[in-house]
Amino acid sequence: MLLLLLVLWELGSRGGWLPIRFFPPVTAILATFARVLADGALPAHLGMTLLRMAAGGVLAGLVGVGLGLLMGYVQGLHRALRPLVEFLRPMPPVAVLPALILLLGIGERMKVAVIAFGCVWPILLNTVDGVRGVHPILLEVARNFRFSHGATLRKIVFPAALPQIMAGLRVSLAIAFILALVSEMVGATSGLGFFIIFAQRSFRVGEMYAGMVLLAITGYALNAGFLWVEGRVLAWHRESAGAVAV
Repeated sequence: MLLLLLVLWELGSRGGWLPIRFFPPVTAILATFARVLADGALPAHLGMTLLRMAAGGVLAGLVGVGLGLLMGYVQGLHRALRPLVEFLRPMPPVAVLPALILLLGIGERMKVAVIAFGCVWPILLNTVDGVRGVHPILLEVARNFRFSHGATLRKIVFPAALPQIMAGLRVSLAIAFILALVSEMVGATSGLGFFIIFAQRSFRVGEMYAGMVLLAITGYALNAGFLWVEGRVLAWHRESAGAVAV
């Protein structure tokens, strides 16, 4: 289907059925893509986007997993913080951009902060649900062995909640990519989002589409890479679940 669409685009552009100013031939877009890839422009911008994603994602992961483990394990903390979480969680990350720009300026801190704000919620909520879903027998075993609370969290709760945590991390990966691009379109001089919006404003349509091609490839590669990592990390969990089922 995608190949058919590209062929129709190519024929429509070269045949005059599509306005060539807005829809240059696919072959021309691919040639532009190869050129900006070879001269290092696109890789440099992509590197900045991935760096911002990593910074915001790591911050969100540390806060989301750490706080989620505590909220899921300590009932009093869960009751105290749940209303605040439910108040902030529905707020779109883009809606907090004006406040973040006011507080942090339009530099790197703002971009990292908006990524972290958007990514922390799926990680936090999945971690809480994973912890609260730990089988009571496992917790009873920890008590029988006189594990400390820290040891129980490390050796029992965290491994049991890991599938849910990984699910939250996978959702946050897509959110981080989107928010990195959006924040770069607002106020930046580098990054894939900046490259695309600058090409559009300069009416370099071929470069704009080239940036979008790299965007799609990167999104696919990030998701595939995370699925591979998730499969390796959770291999033990599937094996133990299969053993229990047998």
